[in-house]
Amino acid sequence: MDQPESPEVLHTASAVPCPPADRLDSVSALTDAVSDFAARRNWGQFHDPKSLLLALVGEVGEVAELMQWTREGAVAVELGSGDGAQRIRDELADVFLYLVRLADVLDVDLADAAWEKLARNETRFPPVNGV
Repeated sequence: MDQPESPEVLHTASAVPCPPADRLDSVSALTDAVSDFAARRNWGQFHDPKSLLLALVGEVGEVAELMQWTREGAVAVELGSGDGAQRIRDELADVFLYLVRLADVLDVDLADAAWEKLARNETRFPPVNGV
């Protein structure tokens, strides 16, 4: 049984075509592209929910590592440009891609779930007066 390459491979360039311009920000288009990426590599055998969750947590840890020893006021400066900006961009993309894949494997429409949760939060957390 082949093991998947390191998690970083999930976000490298591949033959996945770019979606049409009107779907560039679509979670469903991204879900389809990530699913296709995994299928073409036969990674479905490794993409059970627990394994994807652990990969997701690992990537969140990599985001935390970028900020771990940086003073609070300096985080935006260090990660806002140059190499720091590219590193945080890559790690946040890894988090997002694993979340999208996990939602797909669990048959959760991530966009719908997020909109529904935001609507429930509107009731749970009323706006502050004057804002």
